Amino acid sequence: MTYFEDLDFNDKNFTTEPLTKGEYETCSFTNCDFSECNLSGYTFADCTFEGCNLTMAHLAKTSLKWVQFRECKLLGLHFEVCNPFLLSLSFQGCMLNLSSFYGLNLKKTDFNLCSLQEADFTGADLTAASFTGSDLRNAIFEQSILEKCDFRSAENFQINPDRNRVKKARFSRSNLIGLLQHHDLKID
Repeated sequence: MTYFEDLDFNDKNFTTEPLTKGEYETCSFTNCDFSECNLSGYTFADCTFEGCNLTMAHLAKTSLKWVQFRECKLLGLHFEVCNPFLLSLSFQGCMLNLSSFYGLNLKKTDFNLCSLQEADFTGADLTAASFTGSDLRNAIFEQSILEKCDFRSAENFQINPDRNRVKKARFSRSNLIGLLQHHDLKID
């Protein structure tokens, strides 16, 4: 496998000329289009993606080690098929609608100012994750570990405490409705 280190990729359209398959370490990708690209088996370590479009990219056995996504479009991605070894991600201002994190270990992951509408976190370990300013409309939390998560400024979530582990998770008074909706209560 080809090894690439400390490279900057700017304004590249990888849908027409694919990124060379290999291992990318401490590389940055800015305003690049990876939509529907097959990134299966690639390795990205200590890389940054900024303003990139990875909508519907294929990630089977892709290694994402300490990868940061900023202002990226990541619609419909199946992160659960990534290589789980040393998986470490952070998201800032990203669109992650319809993405799946099924069964992943995402401890201490930051989802800051992200759109996570209809994202699937079923069975994920999100211990101490942060959802600061994120929109979780119709996101699925089922048998998820949400202990010590920060939901204080998250919006539109629905979490059933009977079906998820929420010990010491943080919520604000204004968003407690997201914990009570499944009880069909009327709160004025």
